[in-house]
Amino acid sequence: MTDYLLFQLYGPMVSWGTQAVGQERPTEDHPGRSALLGLLAAALGIHREDDDQHQALSQACRFGIKLCAPGLAMRDFHTTQVPPSARNAAHRQTRRDELREAKLGTILSFRSYQQDALSVVAVSSLNDAYSLDQLKAALLTPHYHLYFGRKSCPPALPLNPEIASAESLKVALDTYCVDSIFDNVQKDKPRYYWEAGETPGMEESYRVPRYDQPLSRQRWQFTRRDEFAFLGDQYVPE
Repeated sequence: MTDYLLFQLYGPMVSWGTQAVGQERPTEDHPGRSALLGLLAAALGIHREDDDQHQALSQACRFGIKLCAPGLAMRDFHTTQVPPSARNAAHRQTRRDELREAKLGTILSFRSYQQDALSVVAVSSLNDAYSLDQLKAALLTPHYHLYFGRKSCPPALPLNPEIASAESLKVALDTYCVDSIFDNVQKDKPRYYWEAGETPGMEESYRVPRYDQPLSRQRWQFTRRDEFAFLGDQYVPE
């Protein structure tokens, strides 16, 4: 039996960022590892520049996801005012500092979101650096505001964290009861995603590389990991 911390993620909009090239800012339909670590770090009150604590949290957690409803895709044309880039410019701490610059330029981008997406997340603990009880307490009373990928994507419902023991990841995810507001809502056939080393309790349909394993939060660097998926009898991408 394995102990899992289980919680739900629902919002009118979510944006689980993936690799971005040029003006496109795409999203996955389910949260990646870096997004979930960021969510927990915000709840715990870990500062963005504290690389040591971010690495300790990363090494303490393994994630599994049940995607109950991916939601509807939305694409937004986005404009942002930014200060000119200068090699010797002082580090700007806040957005307010940036907008105080004398000369501002504009960058254009297309940003993707998912609407009305619902996921259940399972966290298993790999060491004693952060216990499941500590993570649960942080999600109940988060230190910083939580959001799903972008600050414009806050949770629409409480995360309702709970700790349960189960013989496999699938059993743990399937026994978690999402908020009763979804009882009469049509949900898609669920999809499951997990990381290497997990006891999934299901056969993988496929695996893909994802570049969302944090190397340095301060320098915004990530590396590759393998993600495993179970889609049942649904279409399996080539």
